[in-house]
Amino acid sequence: MSGESSVSSSLNLLGIDDVDKYTWANEGEGSLPWDTYSHVFDLMENGNQAFRINHFEEAISSYSKANNMKSGDPVILGNRSAAYLRISQFLKQRPSAASEYRPLNGLDMTTLAELALKDAEKLMNIQNNVIKPYILKANALTLLERYDMARDIILSGLQLDPFSGILQYSLQNLNSTPSILVGSRSHGRAERTDDFDCTVCLKLLYEPITTPCGHSFCRACLFQTMDIGNKCPLCRKVLFISPRTCTISVTLNNIIQKNFPEEYAERRSEHDSLINFGNDLMPLFVMDAVIPCQKFPLHIFEPRYRLMVRRIMEGNHRMGMVILDPTTDTVADFACEVEITECEPLPDGRFVLEIQSRQRFRILRSWDQDGYRMAEVEWVKDITPENARGREDLQELTNNAAEHAQSWLRMAKEAARHDRRKLEKYLNLEVMMPSCRDPELFSFWLATLSDRRPSERLELLRIRDTGERIRRGLIYLRTQ
Repeated sequence: MSGESSVSSSLNLLGIDDVDKYTWANEGEGSLPWDTYSHVFDLMENGNQAFRINHFEEAISSYSKANNMKSGDPVILGNRSAAYLRISQFLKQRPSAASEYRPLNGLDMTTLAELALKDAEKLMNIQNNVIKPYILKANALTLLERYDMARDIILSGLQLDPFSGILQYSLQNLNSTPSILVGSRSHGRAERTDDFDCTVCLKLLYEPITTPCGHSFCRACLFQTMDIGNKCPLCRKVLFISPRTCTISVTLNNIIQKNFPEEYAERRSEHDSLINFGNDLMPLFVMDAVIPCQKFPLHIFEPRYRLMVRRIMEGNHRMGMVILDPTTDTVADFACEVEITECEPLPDGRFVLEIQSRQRFRILRSWDQDGYRMAEVEWVKDITPENARGREDLQELTNNAAEHAQSWLRMAKEAARHDRRKLEKYLNLEVMMPSCRDPELFSFWLATLSDRRPSERLELLRIRDTGERIRRGLIYLRTQ
């Protein structure tokens, strides 16, 4: 293990010494209102200044706030990815003895590298014809010790720009270290004994973590037991670890994967079935009625939901938000899919999430799985007018409602100009405004401008008449 660590620490990461300047330009499709854009520009300037003086956590905070207001911006994603990489690189190269006199708080180096990889992949989806995302993704994969994948990304980038000095040097750096070719050495196969089994699930270890007391468990099994208490499941010694301070044992995982490939593949398939639910299955968070176009924070502390969030974050980052129907004392028949856009794990296993609601669905049936609810769902859309006149009337109603909503927002922002918290709330609402060309989505956004009781939000989910929902939204707005 120490040999692999020394290899990874000797690999230099290139192309992340500085970040890109945020250009003062706000034109074309996806442009923001100027006061919102000005706020995003200031956040990016603050983030870049913090990056350049090595205050990377402060930089990430500014970039994340900017991303909430202008998601999918390539400069924001690229700069935040670089900041994640710089912190991860610092932690990876930091001597272990340094923690004895100066312990650090925050995310571990693996989680930071995973976050950098996520931003780099988003950037690559937006700009696959420029070299920057290839550099960021290769650096993240190197920190995660996925050297073969890093090499593939570098080669892909060199096909785009064969003269990129950064990618050429990165490839040379990888190729000059033969000891990192994990799995290329010739060893005899290990004998299959229960020493390779997790003592919690009694199956082959998958993504093993070795605790300070010397026992190894599947990552998912260990943290599921630690949701109940922070003791080793085997010897009951108190563990001062958390998902964000613990990393997978790379050496043990490679030994298992190499020596028992068929059984490991079965364990991977079993694990994937718990995190990839398919299009018509949805894990449910039972709390409140949510409608599309909402954005809000969420604090996760119950053990069952901590388990659910860990699984969701390994999958598509999506779950359903549903309320208990007071008339039946069971989950309501309609709910809304939400996406976890930001996830901050806390040292004690809790999570602080940023949630954005997407689309509604109807629950066909639900059942219990490991303490939380799963549901079979049916996606629901409004009934559109059958004739052209009806569609024209709906579009006119939508356009008029949009003008009224924009006027209301201008007055609300003017009234809140001395209250930064309220002003940010209205700016975020403005950013979430969808195009008038989608009357159904607009009708839900209109309803988010006013505070509605849970029963009223549930009724809005059940309505399948877009015009009726817009009219109710306008009535709600006039009562504010």
